[in-house]
Amino acid sequence: MMEDVATDGSSGTDRNRSSGRRTRRVRMTGAERREQLLDIGRALFADKGFEGTSVEEIAAKAGVSKPVVYEHFGGKEGLYAVVVDREMRQLLDMVTGALTAGHPRELLEQAAFALLDYIETYTDGFRILVRDSPVAQSTGTFASLISDIATQVEDILGMEFKARGFDPKLAPLYAQALVGMVALTGQWWLDARRPKKAEVAAHLVNLAWHGLDGLEPKPRLMGHRKN
Repeated sequence: MMEDVATDGSSGTDRNRSSGRRTRRVRMTGAERREQLLDIGRALFADKGFEGTSVEEIAAKAGVSKPVVYEHFGGKEGLYAVVVDREMRQLLDMVTGALTAGHPRELLEQAAFALLDYIETYTDGFRILVRDSPVAQSTGTFASLISDIATQVEDILGMEFKARGFDPKLAPLYAQALVGMVALTGQWWLDARRPKKAEVAAHLVNLAWHGLDGLEPKPRLMGHRKN
């Protein structure tokens, strides 16, 4: 029986013997390697945090040497910064894209669902965003992200305040309070996962909407502190 012969003249038997000694490695393109490192870094940062993750571990998971990580990102800080930037844009896009309804209450529902959807779908990303990190800057912290989302809500509240005879200049304060409430609840729900997402959204909107419904135009303190 004739054996299959490789293009280099070696027989199939020869190839079988050599396959046990060496494994053919598939070369990635630069873009593919970058995406691989981002995926690995994202998972490690979510699991261990920035401080608990090392370049050595990232490189080992990717099956490359440390210089490859430095070549693509300049180090762990650069990789982390790209991961955070991507997650922030993803969350902002989801919240902004969700705000499509005309009725203010439905807009609040959509904003709450957008954040909970992000937590459910991009759990690793949310864990990264809510962690403290030595490379977090004014544009890269969870607080600044919440501020960006609150800016989207300001316009909704501003129109509602005008319609109800309230001072629209206070809309930014209330927007921060409402978005912060949803975000902190989302952090809790990240691990609890009970009740179900729709029920969480319903309760958040219930508190927010009926809180606005009973809002006093000029609230006064009832305790002994006045300033």
